[in-house]
Amino acid sequence: MIKKVARYLSLYRIFVIQYVKTMMQSKVDFFIGLGGFLISQAAGLAFLYLVFEQIPSMREWNLEQMLFIYGFAQVPRGLDHLLTDNIWMVGWQMVIKGTFDKYILRPMNIFFQIVCEKVQFDALGELLVGFALVGWAVSKGTVEITPIRVLFFAVSVIAGAVIYTSVKLILASFAFWLKDSSAIMTTAYEVADFAKYPIEIYAKPIQAVLMTILPFAFVAYIPSTYFLIDANIWRTIGAECAVALVIWIVAYKLFQKGLTIYESAGN
Repeated sequence: MIKKVARYLSLYRIFVIQYVKTMMQSKVDFFIGLGGFLISQAAGLAFLYLVFEQIPSMREWNLEQMLFIYGFAQVPRGLDHLLTDNIWMVGWQMVIKGTFDKYILRPMNIFFQIVCEKVQFDALGELLVGFALVGWAVSKGTVEITPIRVLFFAVSVIAGAVIYTSVKLILASFAFWLKDSSAIMTTAYEVADFAKYPIEIYAKPIQAVLMTILPFAFVAYIPSTYFLIDANIWRTIGAECAVALVIWIVAYKLFQKGLTIYESAGN
């Protein structure tokens, strides 16, 4: 088992190095992408600030707390974006064009091949903004820092990234049946933007979606209550980890089922 893990880590390093080499052929594209993400994040923060200029608090949440939740949401989303962005290509074009064949022909885990083929460095913009906002909240005393809280923050970020990846894998796997599931994936990730704010401000149907069908509420809002208002650890970080485990199992099982019915493109 240890040898197998070591082998895959070595292969991952090789894949990433090769991808970085290809990316360096167009350095301008990287900086444009990074700049675009930073502008997008700045626009979201400006909107939030303008809202609080008119409304001092929203459902008992103040601006500092909202910015912490916003930043908290960006970190796992950025981590997912950085490491597993290539899953989008499965739902968008790999199945319908038949280019998914290359993964089947290689003697490696197929999911591993998909995620290690591309590292999306544009996600550094999301991570930068996320950590900056979390750090700002800490500096303002909005969040108290202790070693155990730092540990739980790291656990929460990983669990949140798993939730994002799992939702993406589930929706991408629909392409094995639909041939193209990119529209569904895009819609779901637009809904994910709601996770940047407390779900209490939304109508009940939206809250239900964020807690069940697309459980993005468990990525930031629910775990953030542990740090902001000392909510119960088991109902926050614990619940997030449980959701991450369950949805990952469902996602990977569905992906494996899709592999059994995959048909290459042809005429």
